[in-house]
Amino acid sequence: MQNLAGTSPHIVMPSADIRQLIAADLRNLIAQIETSMRLIKTAMTEEEEADQPGSIDVIVLDDVTPRYVTANAALGACKAGLDLALQCLSEFGKPVETGTNSARHTHLIA
Repeated sequence: MQNLAGTSPHIVMPSADIRQLIAADLRNLIAQIETSMRLIKTAMTEEEEADQPGSIDVIVLDDVTPRYVTANAALGACKAGLDLALQCLSEFGKPVETGTNSARHTHLIA
């Protein structure tokens, strides 16, 4: 992926190329968010499995799970916003897939 932070503003690129770069960056962000969401799900599963039911001597105050749920919801909202941003870039052109294997979406990028 190209880093455009150091790109001179005087460089002229065709708008289709710029849209492709933006779309690629958005797809990368979406993939990173999906990875984080999977990690949160894994952490929640591991904590649930670590809890040993049947022990009367242990009281578990589950204050960690709501944080995971809140973080996952925030990431979901971010992903939805990025999906929308990618869709806004879409015009007529060739279809471009976004997301990962779990949820693929097709957007047209000129």
